[in-house]
Amino acid sequence: MRNRMFGAVALVAAGLPQAAAEELPTFRIGVLNDQSGLYAEIAGPGSVEAAKMAVEDFRPEQHGFRVEVVAADHQNKPDIGSAIARRWFDVDHLDVIVDVPTSSVALAVSGIARDKDKVFLIASAGTSDLTGRACTPNNVHWTCDTWALANGTARA
Repeated sequence: MRNRMFGAVALVAAGLPQAAAEELPTFRIGVLNDQSGLYAEIAGPGSVEAAKMAVEDFRPEQHGFRVEVVAADHQNKPDIGSAIARRWFDVDHLDVIVDVPTSSVALAVSGIARDKDKVFLIASAGTSDLTGRACTPNNVHWTCDTWALANGTARA
């Protein structure tokens, strides 16, 4: 039975047009950070390059999909970051936004990700509101926050 099923799948796949067989779904990641200002050294162009290298190392095509990384500079301004996030989700159809080193921008993007039911991976913003008052099911905040820094330092 198993061999017949694999044989049937192989016959169907062989009959598909080449373009359809090569068409893979694309997962789009947006690295939204400070490309030219205060946080550019810790989360700017280097973060974009790191994201691209991670995708290359993962080899998503071997897992049946593609990953595209795009980047933008939020200039440490919540209004600019919000506009980019909305455009990325609504027009460019990105699946996730990552990085966002400025807390005020991260809080704005967090609300948009929640409203659009998209994922927001927070790597650099430090406000404890992201894991407290403004926490959403769409946020993943894995770096330290201001509460942890203050309490860890004071207790040490």
